[in-house]
Amino acid sequence: RTFAMASSRVSSPATSASTSASSAIDFLTLCHSLKTTKRSGWVRRKVQEPESVADHMYRMGLMALIASDIPGVNREKCIKMAIVHDIAEAIVGDITPSDGIPKEEKSRREREALKSMCDLLGGGERAKEISDLFLEYEANSSTEAKIVKDFDKVVEMILQALEYENEQGKDLEEFFESTAGKFQTEVGKSWALEVASRRRK
Repeated sequence: RTFAMASSRVSSPATSASTSASSAIDFLTLCHSLKTTKRSGWVRRKVQEPESVADHMYRMGLMALIASDIPGVNREKCIKMAIVHDIAEAIVGDITPSDGIPKEEKSRREREALKSMCDLLGGGERAKEISDLFLEYEANSSTEAKIVKDFDKVVEMILQALEYENEQGKDLEEFFESTAGKFQTEVGKSWALEVASRRRK
């Protein structure tokens, strides 16, 4: 009887761990598509071997990691937000203004995809964290969200455009024009100015 009780106590955590591992691997397998989904803007401009969504999110994570500390800003939160801000594209793909899909519909699709992904992860604390970070970014409702949006739509996009111009001899002026005046933070403004200065050389 004592052995049976001990076995029961041992098997319960193992079963729980197995379920958690299953959810994690299912979630990560779905996220694999982020590595194979090419960013639509570069594809339309016929950039050779364009970056994937995962490439984009990775460098944004590095941006948040190396940015100087800012009073009142949670840098760790910025890193996490950069990692998950486009995560719904694992299901909906990279929707851009050129696709002609209204913002409200794009948002609906992404939120539905986010819910599916969080359910796949098994709900719980980690799923809630991912959902909260994604929705905070979308709502642009915190200083951290504003910083990450600057990294996304301003700095990372124009830095990538500059690199493609230099590597492939393309004129990607439209990407610089589309971000003009959209800086929300000092770090975004200063990094974008540095990119622009290097383009003029």
